[in-house]
Amino acid sequence: MIEMIYDPKRKKTAFAVWKDEKWTLELQIDAGQNRKLVPYSPYNNLIKNRIVLFPAGPEEYGSEKELVDRIQAFIHRYVDVTPLFERIVVYYVILTWLYDGFNELPYLRVRGDPGSGKTRFLLTVGSLCYKPIFASGASTVSPLFRLLDTFRGTLIIDEGDIRVSDEKAEVVKILNNGNARGFPVLRSQASEKGEFNPRAYQVFGPKLVATRGYFQDRALESRFITEEMGGRRLRHDIPINQPVDAEEEAGHIRNQLLLFRFRNWGKRLPNESLVDRSVEPRLNQVFVPLLSVIDDPETKRELHDVARRYHREIVAERAMDTEAQVLEVISDLAAAPNGRASVGEITRLFTERHGEDYDRKVTSKWIGTIIRRRLGLRAQKSHGSFVIPPEELLRLPLLREKYGLDSGEELDKPDRVDMGDIGDVAKAA
Repeated sequence: MIEMIYDPKRKKTAFAVWKDEKWTLELQIDAGQNRKLVPYSPYNNLIKNRIVLFPAGPEEYGSEKELVDRIQAFIHRYVDVTPLFERIVVYYVILTWLYDGFNELPYLRVRGDPGSGKTRFLLTVGSLCYKPIFASGASTVSPLFRLLDTFRGTLIIDEGDIRVSDEKAEVVKILNNGNARGFPVLRSQASEKGEFNPRAYQVFGPKLVATRGYFQDRALESRFITEEMGGRRLRHDIPINQPVDAEEEAGHIRNQLLLFRFRNWGKRLPNESLVDRSVEPRLNQVFVPLLSVIDDPETKRELHDVARRYHREIVAERAMDTEAQVLEVISDLAAAPNGRASVGEITRLFTERHGEDYDRKVTSKWIGTIIRRRLGLRAQKSHGSFVIPPEELLRLPLLREKYGLDSGEELDKPDRVDMGDIGDVAKAA
């Protein structure tokens, strides 16, 4: 394993090489075929301006518990967050140094008004992460692609409230694609001959983000473990201005984490036994990698509780959606004596119950689109009208649980429908 290092006092860069359980420092690496690997210049603009931080060299850290305690003490000294989130942050820092052994990752986010401590959090925690790349929400997207692809480190974004925060926003694409391996962002790049060739930029990696509000994209929201800042008075022992020696202390911890990476990379892998079947698959993708690097049983239990709370919030939010209202109408019609749920009758009953809540006119076409594209239910023509067939109605118990209309006891029956079946039906529709 080869890692670039930078000594800010001597203004020197080199490679730390880990081989046969020992490390050495090399100024260049023979890559074969008359090729050599050399580190970036210490006068590189990104290194000189501390946009990307590197360790200065491996440093002994003692036991893993001592390293964890050292990281937590540093964060606690300068940042005021809840005790549980503080422990989550400690292990997230460790996860960033092992992240490339995982296929999915969570993101960390702090949310709050100006002056709530978001920037201090990013600077403090970010300085301990693996090759942190510091950027603001005002940064253009082009350098972010290139920085992530080049350094493969931890992206730190301050003021991440993107003006157009939906699936089409460029930075949101980085965040949406960057939590799972194998989804690079493609861009055209001009060659020396003036031709435009597609280029894949790898954006997979850990990320710390500070925002004032929420992202409109629910898929992106589900990738974050979030702490609300500014909800209480600042601890009296938190320094208003971060002391100069904090930077040096952070450098020593990065050095120790580099040695920890050398010794543990590939040994901490996703643990399938940590999957919680009571929460959605997306949340398991987010939480299992973090749980896999946590040794403390109490912290694991509390993090499982956090995942379940997130699951309840997602379900409760869905229950207020139009889809949930349409689903309730379909369920009532399916439970009637004739059990017939036609699109026309669904539209009529939906209008009676919720028509005044919408500025737009409720039409059969709109309701049909929700049934087909949002709920993934297929309607077929019967006697001149579109009706949801009985085999589709069998999926209602699972959908009702998904949208928080039922507790989900019905799903334990032998004829339960797998979530993947619904996805296939939705795609087919």
